[in-house]
Amino acid sequence: MEITELTEAERRVRDAFASGDVVDFRTGAAEADDPEAGAGWGEERTVRAAVLRHLLLAGPRAEGEIAALRLRGARITGELNVRYAVFDCAVVLADCHFERTPNLYGAQLRQLNLSRSVLPGLDADTLRVDGALRLTDCRVPGAVRLGGCRVQQAVFLERARIGVPADGVGERLDGPALVLSHAVTGDDVWALGAVVHGGFTLVGASVTGQVRMDDAELHHPGGTALDAETLTVGSDLHAMRLVARGRVNLRGVRIPGQLNFAHARFSHPEGVALRASGMVVGEIWLREAAPIEGTVNLRRTRTELLHAEPSVWPVRVQTDGLTYTSLTPHLPAVQRLALLERDDQGHVPYGYEQLAASYRRIGDGDAARTVLLAKERGYRATLPAYAKFWGLLQDVTVGYGFRPVRAAGWLFSLLLAGAALFAAHPPSPLKPDEAPPFNAVFYTLDLLLPIVDFGQEKAFDPQGGYQWLSYLLIVTGWLLATTIAAGITRSVSRQ
Repeated sequence: MEITELTEAERRVRDAFASGDVVDFRTGAAEADDPEAGAGWGEERTVRAAVLRHLLLAGPRAEGEIAALRLRGARITGELNVRYAVFDCAVVLADCHFERTPNLYGAQLRQLNLSRSVLPGLDADTLRVDGALRLTDCRVPGAVRLGGCRVQQAVFLERARIGVPADGVGERLDGPALVLSHAVTGDDVWALGAVVHGGFTLVGASVTGQVRMDDAELHHPGGTALDAETLTVGSDLHAMRLVARGRVNLRGVRIPGQLNFAHARFSHPEGVALRASGMVVGEIWLREAAPIEGTVNLRRTRTELLHAEPSVWPVRVQTDGLTYTSLTPHLPAVQRLALLERDDQGHVPYGYEQLAASYRRIGDGDAARTVLLAKERGYRATLPAYAKFWGLLQDVTVGYGFRPVRAAGWLFSLLLAGAALFAAHPPSPLKPDEAPPFNAVFYTLDLLLPIVDFGQEKAFDPQGGYQWLSYLLIVTGWLLATTIAAGITRSVSRQ
């Protein structure tokens, strides 16, 4: 392209490029400067993409100045194709209206700022940026593809609207609308208030700092709204007040700090709403989150702290292998047990052990015993009939060893009943001359306690129904003693 072919607007851009000056075509009227209306902007603020490409690749450089393409409020026609290009200047194309999707695949540059611009899409896979990448307040009805990009500083996506047509409706995109899979950033990813229709993927990405998605809205009903499988974050992932319609996939995520979903809403009723299996996370926060619509998968996840109200969890959960140190807020055990009882794998003993351990760490031994008792009862339901009977007997008598006071109650009740009956109808002595004086209490104790001998049982011979009563007390005493021993042994060995 010959330099003489430039329009007045393009000459302004060329002259400013050499020294890095800003060319601002905005009028100052908000409505007139809205890039949504950029298709109607006249020649006075129209620049061809081919001119911008020529400047980036072979534009003039003023001696002692730093060249840069800094343009605001322009209508850019044609395709800005700098595929595989390498240029040592910053690019600022803010508040602009792009006629066609820019192609920056494999390009390398110092900085890229497209804030508040309107673009049909953005093809920038494997892009290299020495500074920051800014797409703040951008409106992109198509897809933004940044897969495999390398950004030395932060990626800014605040309040961007991606995959959302201007009229709010349109066909679903082929593939995710926002792609940052396998991207590497030297700082943060900021997506505060971003709205993405069609899925946001961070698969395999590595973020040195933190990921901020507070107030973001991700819409992909029936599909994956957020796919961050194997994402690695240097500090925290904050997504407070996140709205996710579609599956959220966090399998294998590594976050040493917080994974914060406070006040978030997850909705994927037809399948798994939150897949958070195999994660290693410092803290997981679901404080005051809305009840999750769909299944939650937390299998094999490890965290120091899990903050969630029981009302957050859906009807179906998967918790086998979930390991946590602390569970907050502190609630009675009966309120936490409902989650374990809803596991779609049925009875999962590991979950009960984890919950009991969390109560023991804060000194709530009674709650820990309640959880372990519930574990035994749940296990009993999986046993054959004869084993269920034996388990029921241990439960009724001593609560599987976690309620030893029950044993004293049973013994005391049987002792009172037996002593009263035998006192009213004393048995006949076997040898009247040698028999000791009859004592109804100690006679009943002799029958009930198999290892105790007060000499009463051997000296007297009950008749008729009282003989059957004595047999019943002997059998009951043996069963009670055996059950107590088995239950207490199990409890001690578990401690």
